[in-house]
Amino acid sequence: MDSFAKTVFSAIQPSGTITIGNYFGAIKNWVELQNKHNCIFALADLHTITVMQDPAKLKRNTLEAYALLLACGINVEKSLFFIQSHVNTHAQLSWILDCYTQFGELSRMTQFKDKSKKHVDNINCGLFSYPVLMVADILLYQADMVPIGLDQKQHLELTRTVAERFNFLYGETFKVPEAYIPKNGARIMSLQDPCKKMSKSDENLNSWVAILDSSDNIIKKFKRAVTDSESCVRYDESKPGISNLITIYSCATGKSFDEIEKEFDGVGYGIFKEAIGECIAENLSAVQHRFSEFIQDKSYLEKCYKESAERALCLSDKTLKNVIEKIGFVK
Repeated sequence: MDSFAKTVFSAIQPSGTITIGNYFGAIKNWVELQNKHNCIFALADLHTITVMQDPAKLKRNTLEAYALLLACGINVEKSLFFIQSHVNTHAQLSWILDCYTQFGELSRMTQFKDKSKKHVDNINCGLFSYPVLMVADILLYQADMVPIGLDQKQHLELTRTVAERFNFLYGETFKVPEAYIPKNGARIMSLQDPCKKMSKSDENLNSWVAILDSSDNIIKKFKRAVTDSESCVRYDESKPGISNLITIYSCATGKSFDEIEKEFDGVGYGIFKEAIGECIAENLSAVQHRFSEFIQDKSYLEKCYKESAERALCLSDKTLKNVIEKIGFVK
């Protein structure tokens, strides 16, 4: 890894379907970042089990997510890309940092409150303390930057707080990371309720588009996207539906909002929505083709995630050993 480049860490849960919200909001940015930074990416399967999982499905989802992210452009020759549970330093540092995180700090985490409402029959300790595992994920690699969506700022703030607290007690140990929030596409919204984030957990299947959806399904979902009673293709925060579609089209084409407004000047919503659907379907067809190749080559997948895990363990163990020495554990 380049000793002069900044280190970037990010992770995504392998909990099933990956949407275009994940793709444009995170994964596409990962692909761009790896060309100029030392990037470390993980499939956060330890985080996934805060919600009850079917073991066979979790294993399948993890392998498919790994193959899909490779298909999206994650390059293991440029970046580390491993499965979180394969690197035991994450769980070890998480327990230590649990003891340096206050109960009140975790009780204020909004995602814990949201998930507790959705999973009232399984409000477990892991669900409460998983933000500390996120802290450990980041601090293990002395990350300079963490790509986040606007809804994840609270987790990064906790990471910075814990790092600064530990550094104050024991001297400089952890690098205090900064947020990297992309200007465009950081938050892709639901196609049916554009006031909330696109999520595969939404029961309305028309509200989200999966990367592996068929071209016909993609186009149909965009045709059904909620807009408003006007017909002018114009970005306006008071018109969340059409603004969300413009954002998605901008992410897919690289065109500015002004360019998109000029391109579809005088054109109704129907034509615009169909154009977006066709554009997204075309964008994803190459990804889908590469995915089908990767998922059939299990030996290659295993080689990639094993080698990345070995390198990640070597890197993260340096941080863990430093922490262990500072808090007084016997080597």
